[in-house]
Amino acid sequence: MGVLESFREAFRSVIDSIIASLESIEVTNLLAALITLIVFILIGRVAKRAVYAWSLRTMPESIAKSLSNVIYYSIIFLGIIGALGVYGVSVSSLILAGGIAGIVIGFASQTVFSNLLSGLFLYVDRPLRVGDPVEVDGIGGVVVDIGVLSTRIIGWDGVLHRIPNERTFTAHIKNFSRIIARRVEYKVSISYQDDIEKAKGVILKVIEEEPLALVEPAPQIYVNDLGDNGVILTVRFWAPAPKWFDAKTRVLEKIKVALDEAGIEIPFPQRVVWFRTTLRTSNVDEDQA
Repeated sequence: MGVLESFREAFRSVIDSIIASLESIEVTNLLAALITLIVFILIGRVAKRAVYAWSLRTMPESIAKSLSNVIYYSIIFLGIIGALGVYGVSVSSLILAGGIAGIVIGFASQTVFSNLLSGLFLYVDRPLRVGDPVEVDGIGGVVVDIGVLSTRIIGWDGVLHRIPNERTFTAHIKNFSRIIARRVEYKVSISYQDDIEKAKGVILKVIEEEPLALVEPAPQIYVNDLGDNGVILTVRFWAPAPKWFDAKTRVLEKIKVALDEAGIEIPFPQRVVWFRTTLRTSNVDEDQA
């Protein structure tokens, strides 16, 4: 017998039990069932408010409402089962039907439940918050919403990305706002004919005059590689995380201007081509003849 057939048989048994109980209504049992249901409803409301107030401290309103509603309706469901049992209805079939229905619904909506649980775990772990500049699996932007089932990010290009919470929770997340300062790094090439120490001094002066460049950790400038077209200098300094992009773009432009004013060449890709010529004796003899 399949799952659906089992569910139908259990549901039919519950209906038959309810019809049989209605044929012999007892006022006492009916009042007891109503009182039981009312008590569970009151308990559910109290639990709903308590869970909502507790979860609202660490979760957004949408998550808090969803969690409190799940608790509330679960208690109401238990109240219905309890009231039917008090009334005289066999609840074993109802529990079986509910269990089978739960299995069917669970298989059909396992992705939904996975995203829901992942959303709750995101608020427990808190790797990102609304307003944080982040990068999730290569998608960079600002978090605008962490919902029940998905996380929404507005990319650097203004495009809205909706990422399922299951993917967000298991993704490699880069959060650019959780640290006080971030490091700026450039690769600056100078000509082989130029003085390396002079170039380093010019660049260091630009960084020291930049108000967004931090004194500690101290800036670093060193020869990183001897490239095909010039000497490659690595330039590093730290800036406040909220102003990192402003510092990165502004200092690079100032370095270019300062190197030009100091007469230090920033070489472009170039090639030196040598042509080899050979003079054949036979051709010379023929020309002389």
